Amino acid sequence: QVQLVESGGGSVQPGGSLGLSCTASGSIWNIKSMGWYRQAPGKQRELVASITTGGSTDYADSVKGRFTISRDNAKNTVYLQMNSLNPEDTAVYYCAARPIGTADYGSWGQGTQVTVSS
Repeated sequence: QVQLVESGGGSVQPGGSLGLSCTASGSIWNIKSMGWYRQAPGKQRELVASITTGGSTDYADSVKGRFTISRDNAKNTVYLQMNSLNPEDTAVYYCAARPIGTADYGSWGQGTQVTVSS
């Protein structure tokens, strides 16, 4: 089992920046990739960004050029830097881990609220 603890988030005005972090513990040796999902009220949860153990990244079209996912393997931590935020980015953001040999993210953090509002 992998445990994920998120930090960061909060409220910011449009155009502002926020950073999220997610620290993994437990069976971290079994992690293939980590991702950040978000879920806005009344909408489905969507994958925002992901990063593999090898450092390959992928982003949703809606955040490309504004969000950056990175990882510090020594700290077992993944980061999401969010710039040029707009109200459509308002959501609960979740960290997730995908085990080796699976297609699904099976471990989830508790979620952290990001609110973009003037």
